[in-house]
Amino acid sequence: MEGIIAIWQRDIIKFFRDRARLLGSFSMPILFLIIFGGGMGGTMESLISGPGGEVDFNYVEFIFPGIVSMTLLMTSIFSSLSVIQDKEFGYMREILVSPVSRVNIAIGNVLGSSTVALLQGLLMFVLVPFIGVRIDFISILQLIPVMFLMACAFSSLGLLIASVLTSSQGFQLLVQVLVMPMIFLSGALFPINNMPVWMDFLVKINPVTYGVDLMKKIMVDVDQLSPIVQEAMGLNLSLFGRPVTMFAEVMFLIIFMVILLTLATISFKRANA
Repeated sequence: MEGIIAIWQRDIIKFFRDRARLLGSFSMPILFLIIFGGGMGGTMESLISGPGGEVDFNYVEFIFPGIVSMTLLMTSIFSSLSVIQDKEFGYMREILVSPVSRVNIAIGNVLGSSTVALLQGLLMFVLVPFIGVRIDFISILQLIPVMFLMACAFSSLGLLIASVLTSSQGFQLLVQVLVMPMIFLSGALFPINNMPVWMDFLVKINPVTYGVDLMKKIMVDVDQLSPIVQEAMGLNLSLFGRPVTMFAEVMFLIIFMVILLTLATISFKRANA
């Protein structure tokens, strides 16, 4: 247990000391919020609302849960870059030869990355008063465990990648190839209805899809929305013809996290000390 706490604490300290990393992790989500929310908001609202504006659709309200999810995803995965750096500078070798078990090493890294991602995600809510999104304090409290679960799932993916690769350049290249499709095929920025079968399959196996949908269901008052807006916002997510419940989405993220964390632990066990 002490090993887990030590690794977790180290990641938190590094996060607060690295101001460039703190500001840099905000740049992409805020850029997407400005470009898509401000630049494409009017176009998307016109397409959903119709020529006469019969339907009240707020595109910024639609993408904000996706932007927060994007922050969690990018921060969680890129935080695992420190594992590669630890390998390069020899710190990881020292940990591997210590009495700390490989399982505790993996759990400590995931908890550290997840906590950093959660803090980054919560900081995004500072923008709420300035972008016209309505969310109450109770909803934010409900979001915290969901966001932490999402961060743990995404951190497990990043840790698995980092445990296999040996270079920072290879890690960043592979992560960039994975992250952007996961974001665009999750309903974070665009509706995911009426997609081709092969693309719909990718959407349904994408863990970000279920995280984004969970965020939307908590942040948005569904009863106040028309069926058209619910469909446009992706609140009617279905699997095998059946609606996906919030409980099912939570279980999917937990199973995803456990599988990847197990694989990352196995990879650490095979590492040469």
